[in-house]
Amino acid sequence: MSHLQLLDTYFSQHRSQHLEELFEFLSIPSISSLSEHKSDMVHAANWLANALKKLNIENVSIDETKGHPVVYGEWLHAEGKPTILFYGHYDVQPVDPLNLWDSEPFQPEIRDNKLYARGASDDKGQVFMHLKMIEALFATEGTLPVNVKFIYEGEEEIGSPNLPAYVEANKEKLAADIILISDTGLYAPGKPAVCYGLRGLTGVQINVRGAKSDLHSGLYGGGVQNAIHALAEILASFRDKHGKILVEGFYDNVLPLTEEERQAYQELNFDEEALKEEIGVDELFGESGFSYLEQTWARPTLEVNGVFGGFSGEGIKTVLPAEAGAKITCRLVPNQDPDEIVSLLRQHIEKHKPAGVDITIAEFDKGAPFLTPFDHPVIQAAGRSYEKIYQVPTAFIRGGGSIPIVASFDQILGLPVVLMGFGLNSENFHAPNEHFHLENFDKGLRVLGDYLHEIAKTTF
Repeated sequence: MSHLQLLDTYFSQHRSQHLEELFEFLSIPSISSLSEHKSDMVHAANWLANALKKLNIENVSIDETKGHPVVYGEWLHAEGKPTILFYGHYDVQPVDPLNLWDSEPFQPEIRDNKLYARGASDDKGQVFMHLKMIEALFATEGTLPVNVKFIYEGEEEIGSPNLPAYVEANKEKLAADIILISDTGLYAPGKPAVCYGLRGLTGVQINVRGAKSDLHSGLYGGGVQNAIHALAEILASFRDKHGKILVEGFYDNVLPLTEEERQAYQELNFDEEALKEEIGVDELFGESGFSYLEQTWARPTLEVNGVFGGFSGEGIKTVLPAEAGAKITCRLVPNQDPDEIVSLLRQHIEKHKPAGVDITIAEFDKGAPFLTPFDHPVIQAAGRSYEKIYQVPTAFIRGGGSIPIVASFDQILGLPVVLMGFGLNSENFHAPNEHFHLENFDKGLRVLGDYLHEIAKTTF
């Protein structure tokens, strides 16, 4: 029997047992952002560590950080073969609003072949698949085709504040040939995708101050600067009517798409009409000269996320607001540096500051963009494994969002990152009724098992 036949038999025979174990993992309310769940975070870390030990993974440890612990383990007995470093996270988002859940978020339920629970898709369900795939390979072959290491953190949902320092301090321990992450999704139902790039993120808050207090608009209007008008003038200066960003130097280091990438995106036949209907708009808007997928995957953005100031209660209050502000974030693409972009934003705001106001700028957390070339052998190997199981061509895509720790792995360890996810955008991660399609759980186990065999015979 082939390794895929052996895996298929094993997973079919042990499916009920595996789901029971996953229920146990999902029942732990490991919410990293809420201090009252600190003991649950420890519980989840211990659960993972024990699961690794049951697999005969060696040197398993629960490593303390300034926040929640990191779980580590390794098996390094495939002499002469590559090493894969598996990453995932065991923390989950809060569950509010609880009244919108159709079942208890930490009491897993299966309905219509979908597993409902907080963390089912993001990311406990996908982390669990790593473990069961390793279990199946040991059970069916007695060994692994490659070396493996595991690093599972408990702070991804709060921005991984302590993981970069941990990675930097443990570079030798974490040395590998590939980093594999299952925390992304398929392109569409039944359509697998390897995500080979993510946008970075940076942002600022602009605080505008005019007079020392709000002023009566009848007494002062027309003679004193209005903080909201000043803010609106600054915001309007950021982009032209076609969506082009007007901050000087903003595009200077943008890595352009290759013709092969543009062709690959075009062949996905993205349905813009269906998108418009789904989100309830008459037309889309974006930077001229680029398709929607190019705009959202491979072009940088500057978006106003919130505006505040003045009177917003019922009726009207005739004042000149003394204060106003806005929150702005930029999604960044390869070769753009978050610190440099913030510097360019500061220069632009200073250049366009209206008379009669003072402006202060507060910076938000930053994350660098990431890219592994989509023709890299380890990326293409992932595509082959998906295709064997899903029986359709694999899409090679970039993600419009950001996972800051991915860029940190890339920068600190200097390894190709392979994002092999099995979720779907419709699975309500971060929202009530989070769920995971068990069809993709079943197929994903087999894809991951095959990928280890593909890497064992791939030259890179």
